[in-house]
This record gives sequence, structure tokens and C-alpha cells, in this order.
Amino acid sequence: MLNALSVRNIVLIDQLDLALDAGMTVLTGETGAGKSILLDALTLALGGRGDASLVRQGQDSGQVVAVLELAADHPARALLRDNAIADDEDVILRRVQFADGRTRAFINDQPVSASLLQKVGGQIVEIHGQHDDRALVDVATHRAALDAFGELAPHANAVRECWAALAEIQQSVSEQRTLVAEAIAAEEYARHTVDELGKLKPVLGEEDELAERRQQLQQAEKASSDVVEIDDILNGANAPGPALAGLMRRLIRKVDGGASLFQPLVEALDASLITLDRTTDALEELKREMAFDPAELEAVEERLFALRAAARKHQTSCDGLVEVLAKYEGDLDTLQSGESRLRALEAEEATARARYREAADILSTGRKKAAKALSKAVEAELPDLKLGAAKFIVDHQIDGERVAATGFDQIAFHVQTNPGTAPGPLLKVASGGELSRFLLALKVVLADRGSAPVLIFDEIDTGVGGAVADAIGRRLARLAGTVQVLTVTHAPQVAARANRHLLIEKQMVNEGAFMRTHVRPLDKPARQEEVARMLAGAEITDEARAAAKKLLGAVG
Repeated sequence: MLNALSVRNIVLIDQLDLALDAGMTVLTGETGAGKSILLDALTLALGGRGDASLVRQGQDSGQVVAVLELAADHPARALLRDNAIADDEDVILRRVQFADGRTRAFINDQPVSASLLQKVGGQIVEIHGQHDDRALVDVATHRAALDAFGELAPHANAVRECWAALAEIQQSVSEQRTLVAEAIAAEEYARHTVDELGKLKPVLGEEDELAERRQQLQQAEKASSDVVEIDDILNGANAPGPALAGLMRRLIRKVDGGASLFQPLVEALDASLITLDRTTDALEELKREMAFDPAELEAVEERLFALRAAARKHQTSCDGLVEVLAKYEGDLDTLQSGESRLRALEAEEATARARYREAADILSTGRKKAAKALSKAVEAELPDLKLGAAKFIVDHQIDGERVAATGFDQIAFHVQTNPGTAPGPLLKVASGGELSRFLLALKVVLADRGSAPVLIFDEIDTGVGGAVADAIGRRLARLAGTVQVLTVTHAPQVAARANRHLLIEKQMVNEGAFMRTHVRPLDKPARQEEVARMLAGAEITDEARAAAKKLLGAVG
């Protein structure tokens, strides 16, 4: 319930602190006293659109604070927790309006956006009037109202869960289709690349090995002519070895013949031949180590050039070709496995869609039944409200192809005000007075099934009197047995039904320095005087006072 309302510097209200009670509270006062200002202030606190004109003249800002008491399981508390706002015992909504048009919003002293303030406020307080464009006039609320009346919340939640599961799998199917489409588009190139690189079979580090071997072979190629020349010198036709060996043999014979002076020369020749043999052995070893094969150099160069050409083509390094091959092999695997995965996801989607349709069918059947019952219940309230010839129609449209969190159904409340006229939406067909009475009948029927805990009615009795005003008062009193009701009224029959009566009046302050709006709780005598004023008009007569006493006594 709305426990308290505090207003500072809003239009004609300089300072107002108002304590409120459960049940039904009426606000009365002469035209222009400031009743609409009070509602505008409350609307601002509930997240309504700000306006610089709301700030009291001469002030920099105005402020409205609404203190609300909520049940522990009220949806507004969950909304607060979802937005990391302290879920205190009382919920305090505060709105500051600046004279330059800016506003600031707070919930439990935490800064919030105006839209969040509006969401929270809208779950707690509903304001209804002849020209109201919120609450039950808004077609967007009709489906939820019907579900609340038919106690269809479990079925509606089941549909919402099935829809969420279907939406999730549809997203997965869409993403997988994109992957498969991309794989198919690149399939030909991928197959060509895999075939090309598969034949090439690149190996990590191979380029460095080939380059090193090529360098070795090129060096061997350049040195081979020198080796041939050396070999020819050492082992060719003019090789020194045989000549030196022959010379040494002749000298040995001379030494053996007694010419000992040749002995040093024989020893030197012997050493030279030994050195020459070692040189020949070194040459043979070099030839074996070089083992130059022109075919091998050609093969090494062909392999190295092929790897580097492929690397340039794929804009990578030779080692990177291994990753390129793996990528395109993976793409081909993705195409194959991706198509299998897509078929599996499509099967899951079909199952999820079937579950959604089953849940939506159950909900739609429940709504059809609830629509008939709601129409009947609302129409039962209409005769006393002088709308006996009118019809209340729950327009229930079913689109079996519609996939939404709310199911197949489109719900709208229509009315037919007179026989023979075409039914249509509430706001278009009903006049101001008729609209307010239709909404009152609807709220009475919905009071114990999903209604906001605070209902405010702004002059819904305008243009009616006598029995109709009394019927409105009785229904407001019935509503007050379930929710807190605040009503601005000019009808004494309505005012007499209230548990508490507040008088809104203008006051002159400081000998006419400025005018302000004041709210005064009325005790029993003052209340009787106010009801008499409402009955009589400008001049309160004894007859009016007697009638007021009788009226208050009759409903007390």
C-alpha cells in the first residue's frame, strides 16, 4: 500500500506530508483546489514524464517521495533485486524535478533511470480516469489481465519457457546454417588446397633443412672442378708419384753400390712419397665427403622452390603451410560434421516447436474459457452502473503460426455501448463517463487476481449522479476490501463510502504573499459538512446537512 506521500515545491504545493491508510480514501475539494496537482505529483514519483512547469515558481527544483509497503513476494521486489537495488522493508520512490527540465530518480536512495522507476511504480500503483491512457485501457495489458483472471499464470509461464527454449535452439540452427553455408561456399577452394598441399606434404622446419642442404650442394658443385684438377695432378698421366718412386729406386741402387752421398736424398724422396700418399688419401676422403650429385641438387631446389611458391600463394611461411593444410582439412571436416550437426539441431528445433505448440494450445484453450467468464462477470456489474444495455467483449484472436513468448493469442477488450452499434476498443467506443465505469467494473472483477495493490481513480464519477454514483461508490468500497483505493470525487455518494476523507483546499499564506494547496484530514463533523457542501453547492443549507448526515449514516 501507499503509506505516505511527501511533496515539496510542486506547482501550488510548497510543503505537504500526507499519511495514508488501507481501505478507501477519498479526496474532495472545490474545482481548482489542487486535486490534479496532487495526482500529477504522485505520477511524477511513479516515473511519469517530467516537466519544468511542475516546479513551484521561484524554486530551483521540486521533489516527490512515495513510501510504499509491499508483500515479500510482490513482483516489484524481484525487479529491484534484478537491478541490484536494496530490497528494504519499505520501497521509497523519489523523483526530483529541476526548473531547467532535468529530472533525477531514486529507489531506496539509489539513483535509477526514469524507465526503471516507471516499471516499479507501474507494478504497484494504477491510476484510472476518464481520459486515462494507461493501465487497462492499454491493449498491451489485456492479455496479462485475462491470464490473471483465469489463473493461467502456470500455463503462461510454461509457454514462455517453451518459447525461450525454442528461440535458443533456433539461434543455434541459424548459426550452424551460416557455418555450413560458409563451408559450402569455400568447399571447392578448400578441396583444391587440401589436394595441392596434401601432395606437397609440408613439414615443420623443412625449409631450413633444404636451404642448408642446397648451400652444401652448391658449395660442392663449385669445389668439384678444383678437386678434379687436384686429382689429375696427383693421379693423372703426369702424376709425380711414379717419377719420384723411379728416381728413388735408382738412387737406392747407387747407395747400395757404395755412393753413400745419395743417402740423404733417398731419405728425402722417401718422405716426399709418404707425404704424397697421405695427400692422395686426403683427396680420396674429400671426394667421398663431397659425393656431389647434380641430380640431388636439382631435386632439393625443386622441393624448396615448390614450398616457397605455395607459401607465397597462401601468404604465409613454409612452416605456415602446415597450419593452412590443417585449416582447410578442418573446413572440409566442418562441412561434413557441420551438416550432421545441422540435421541434429533441426530435429531438436522440431521437438522444441512441438512442445511450444502443445503448451500454447493449452494456454489458448484456457484463455478462451477465461474470456467467456470474464465477459460474463464484467457484464454482471454493468446494470447498476447504468450500462445495462452494453456488452463487454474479450476479443480473442488466435494465430496458430504466431510464435511469441505470450503464445498464439491476441487479446483486446472491446465494448458495445448500445444494441445495434458496432463493438470496438474501449478507448474508441466508450465516452469518458462510460469508459470510467467499464474500467471500474473490470477492476472490481479483477481485484483479487493480479491487481496492483494501490488503485487511484480520478473523478470516474463525473457526469453521473444518484443511483449510478452510489453504485460506483459501492464498487470502490468493495475494491477497498482487497486493495488500497484512493479516489478523487465530486459525488457525495462516493465520498460517503470511504474509510477516510481528505479535503484539498487552497490557502493564502502570509497575508496574501502566495497561495498554496493544503490537504486536511476530516473528522466526523467536518466530513459531514464537506458532504453537505458536495450535495448543496456554494450555499450549505440545513437540509443539505441533514441529507449528508443521513447519507453518511446509511453507508456507515
